[in-house]
Amino acid sequence: MKYVIGIDLGTSSVKALLVNELGEVSLEVSKPYPLYHPKPGYSEQSPEDWVKQTKEALAELIERFDGEPGDIAGISFSGQMHGLVLLDEEYEVLRPAILWNDTRTTKQCEEIYETAGKERILSITKNPALEGFTLPKLLWVKEHEPALFEKAAVFMLPKDYVRFKMTGTIHSEYSDAAGTLLLDVPNKKWSKEICGIFGIKESLCPPLLESHGLAGTLTAAFAASTGLSPETKVFAGGADNACGAIGANILAKGATLCSIGTSGVILSYEAEKDLDFGGVVHYFNHGKEDAFYTMGVTLSAGHSLSWFKEQFAKEETMEQLLEGVGDIPPGAHGLLFAPYLTGERTPHPDAMIRASFIGLDATHTRTDLARAVMEGITFSLNESIEIFREKGKEIDTIVSIGGGAKNPAWLQMQADIFQAKVVTLRGEQGPALGAAILAAYGSGIFASLEECAKVFTSYKDEYVPNPERSEQYRKLYALYQKVYPQTRELCKGLMEFR
Repeated sequence: MKYVIGIDLGTSSVKALLVNELGEVSLEVSKPYPLYHPKPGYSEQSPEDWVKQTKEALAELIERFDGEPGDIAGISFSGQMHGLVLLDEEYEVLRPAILWNDTRTTKQCEEIYETAGKERILSITKNPALEGFTLPKLLWVKEHEPALFEKAAVFMLPKDYVRFKMTGTIHSEYSDAAGTLLLDVPNKKWSKEICGIFGIKESLCPPLLESHGLAGTLTAAFAASTGLSPETKVFAGGADNACGAIGANILAKGATLCSIGTSGVILSYEAEKDLDFGGVVHYFNHGKEDAFYTMGVTLSAGHSLSWFKEQFAKEETMEQLLEGVGDIPPGAHGLLFAPYLTGERTPHPDAMIRASFIGLDATHTRTDLARAVMEGITFSLNESIEIFREKGKEIDTIVSIGGGAKNPAWLQMQADIFQAKVVTLRGEQGPALGAAILAAYGSGIFASLEECAKVFTSYKDEYVPNPERSEQYRKLYALYQKVYPQTRELCKGLMEFR
């Protein structure tokens, strides 16, 4: 029996998943690491924390494994996107990593458009200049830490740094590079034009591999510290959303994913490299070779519900909080919630907008409010689906993963609002499973990514739209769409009182 390991380097922890060639999860280990906020809007981590905890997770995995280290054919990665790790000529880390959720770079995003023009940026990168992306972070370091910037020899993305410490080789891959604002996404190469415009040395950009491409084998030291064989092959891996898509078998035209975690994602497979969404949604390279995906993001999806629980049901479980929401009719007895707790991304890239309940009165119960929060999150995600449909995409089946797939009432709500069949996965493991699939394909255990995904994934439950509720939600959705333009200026004005 051959095995593979999928490593998911998240924002709060690293997860290592051991999977056999039948797609069965044998072991799982997770290790946390801290997140630092030295100033308002700053979000940083120590790259060495990632390496230390990944090493410990793998060591525990191997200690508990009842097979031989040589049975493990390969390792691959999923990782948080956009983070900036800068290395000097000795490949030492120059500063803490600046993460995807760091918002210090608003000024740099404005300068990117002023210098290169929005249309030119979109034509090359297929994505707008947002604070989370890597190029604005590089420009911030160049402006605020110029001496350090001059020492930089190469930049890396989070998972790529961990892989470098495991193998001694420096690479990135297309799905993660697509989130830097430095990649020519359709042509799969670093953009010389963008590097030239912004004074970024081309040598700062690491060599590129396919997601299933071989990056190397483990160094003797890393193998010894974990119990793995130094012959273990290590593959490039993919961005977390790309790996989440692979782990949900989003590998063919028409396949669409709804992922509700802290943020929420609607992701749809694309075979075309030259579709134009005008930057309203993200357009990234997939972890599948020569494929792409479009993606809309709700910044505070699951976070809205966890915030509500923290404020109004702190001592209860999430199941207790949501008990009875399925008995509340669509519209939560005349209540709307806009989930803009930390701003919004799609289709409103607005860091200043804030959340609101609309229609609240003395008859509403806590269960009504919980239902409204769930509906508001789903309405926000539906805005991305509507953008896709307006471009002619057919979306009839959606795979739902994450927190939104754990509650039957919410799954039915998704089917009714999205007006599409919603299915769940049997044994959902998220991006770590996608990384394991890349390792299994890269190792040659399977002849194709699709063949491996069919073995490693299967569907469990199915929810179909209820025509009556879908019609009610169609009317409610039209009201929801009025909330953002009506509250935008009000929220900006209120910021001075914070």
